[in-house]
Amino acid sequence: MTALHDFSATELLTAYASKALSPLEVTRSVLKHIDAWEPHLHATYALDADAALTQAEASQARWMKGAPQGPLDGVPVTIKENIATRGGTAATVLTPATRDAPPAARLREAGAVILGKTTMPDYGMLSSGLSSFHPLTRNPWDLAKNPGGSSAGGGAAAAAGYGPLHVGTDIGGSLRLPAGWCGVFTLKPSLGRIPIDPPYAGRVAGPMTRTVADAALMMGVLSLPDARDAMSLPYQQIAWEHLDRRLAGLKIGLLLDAGWGLPVDPETRDAVVAAARAFEGAGAIVEPLAPFMTRAMAEGMDRFWRTRAWIDIAALSEERRAKVLPFIVEWARGGAGLSGEEVFRGYSQMAAMRDAAVAACAPFDIVFTPTAPIAAFSAELACPTNDPARPFEHIAFTLPYNMSEQPAASINCGFTASGLPIGLQIIGHRHDDIGVLQVARAWEQLRPLQRAWPAPPRH
Repeated sequence: MTALHDFSATELLTAYASKALSPLEVTRSVLKHIDAWEPHLHATYALDADAALTQAEASQARWMKGAPQGPLDGVPVTIKENIATRGGTAATVLTPATRDAPPAARLREAGAVILGKTTMPDYGMLSSGLSSFHPLTRNPWDLAKNPGGSSAGGGAAAAAGYGPLHVGTDIGGSLRLPAGWCGVFTLKPSLGRIPIDPPYAGRVAGPMTRTVADAALMMGVLSLPDARDAMSLPYQQIAWEHLDRRLAGLKIGLLLDAGWGLPVDPETRDAVVAAARAFEGAGAIVEPLAPFMTRAMAEGMDRFWRTRAWIDIAALSEERRAKVLPFIVEWARGGAGLSGEEVFRGYSQMAAMRDAAVAACAPFDIVFTPTAPIAAFSAELACPTNDPARPFEHIAFTLPYNMSEQPAASINCGFTASGLPIGLQIIGHRHDDIGVLQVARAWEQLRPLQRAWPAPPRH
């Protein structure tokens, strides 16, 4: 029998409608499950059980009347720490938000039961569960491994069963990397598809779930308009629930070499190739895609990001700066002496990456790549290299699609010999978010039976 914390959102809503389950019993079950996991994972921040139970009681009353508030009424959800509140580093002065940011507002309006926040590293600048503010967040598949980041807690929470729905953010891979390393699904939507505040070049919010259908359900809510995001797309009524797609004739580009960064592990390469071959067997046309990114693009972006981070860190008092992770300070300090020309040329690599990515993907309907070149790394490390001089060697496959504004998903496509998940990245044309979801759903149906989700350690 499926445990309540393992129910998908779509299953919960069906059960609520038939009165087979109630939001209150489900929320209690999820909170009990979190209690068993959390001493080991440390995936949550500001978990508020009392508030969640109050929301669940109100939802239960609405379902008893046959009048749910919205399409997520009574479904447990977590929200990444940097949505609606400033946070993520011990140097930050904590000030409660005066109102919900757009993703949180949409979830609350839809009746979701908000359990609390999930963890992230300092300033969201690490693909790691390491933080100066939170205990170390770990990967539920192997507690010695990293969940990735910066949506570290969201990825760990989704894999561990902290309810079915989670929201993270992504500016270079921060949704897809933890999803890949934790074996869950995510969609980094087209820039502006989900309104966010404050908006920024490449920055998006997105769903983190165990199933594609749950992510599609969330997209129907999160993509609703909000005037606070001046970079958002015009609202479109998209039939997010229509996930069927004909694969015969689908043209897939297969990119196995990012052009820079860490080499792809053989196990990762083999799993991604096997996924492509499965699509080929279903009638898709798979062709190799040559690398289009260069190290100059990556290093230029790095210089710009370092300068931006150093401006913030340099403005802190010495006492507060001392609380920031030393790795982050050392990395950001690399931007301290750069000239205006160097910073501008670095910033210009956003456009170079966008043009290169859009042109490379143009001949194909969909592009497949590894989400990351390696499986999950040691939990205590800030990044796979653990080197502030080379901090982004693992984001070569994810970064370009933030800059190109294309939708890109990560979905599990296999496991290493040691049992760690391997992520397949699925990229679509700009604004074809539903197309990416449809291809991901097709892979859910094609892929071999998945392993059971990890359970909390027993003492």
